[in-house]
Amino acid sequence: MSVKLKLFLILLLSVFATAGAGVYMSQHQTTTLIVESHSEPQQLSAVNNSQEILVDPERNQYQIIPLESINSPLQGSDPATLAINFLDDFTLVSVTRKVEVVYPQHNQALVTVTQALKGNNKSGKIKYRLEMTSFGRSLLASSPPVWQIVWIGSQKFPTSEFKIKN
Repeated sequence: MSVKLKLFLILLLSVFATAGAGVYMSQHQTTTLIVESHSEPQQLSAVNNSQEILVDPERNQYQIIPLESINSPLQGSDPATLAINFLDDFTLVSVTRKVEVVYPQHNQALVTVTQALKGNNKSGKIKYRLEMTSFGRSLLASSPPVWQIVWIGSQKFPTSEFKIKN
């Protein structure tokens, strides 16, 4: 065998070994939950993909929307854009929206969207709460983190009870 062929085979073998190790490591990667300690005890709730996020008592005020019923993508690089894409697929009437994004922890995003419904048969306000976690970056270390929706809830208000300020 020639030296060039041996070097080519070694290079090819090392590329496959590196790719295999990367796939193995990405499948067996464990996520670490960062919890700030407060005086009151906190509860944990199991979420899809064996991830855990803190349960907020405010969740009890919302009606849960199953993630299986969503047609829009559950992953993306911007939490606000993910929320708006979800609502564009979920809402059939014209609306006025107010979007707020809060990052309670570096790997968590809480998006609250308040919609004022404007239609002939429907009026009032709907408030959506979307909880998201980040699980890494898309391609490069400098690229934005990838966010995934892990919980969605909604609550309705009468028109006179809640006002949106633009």
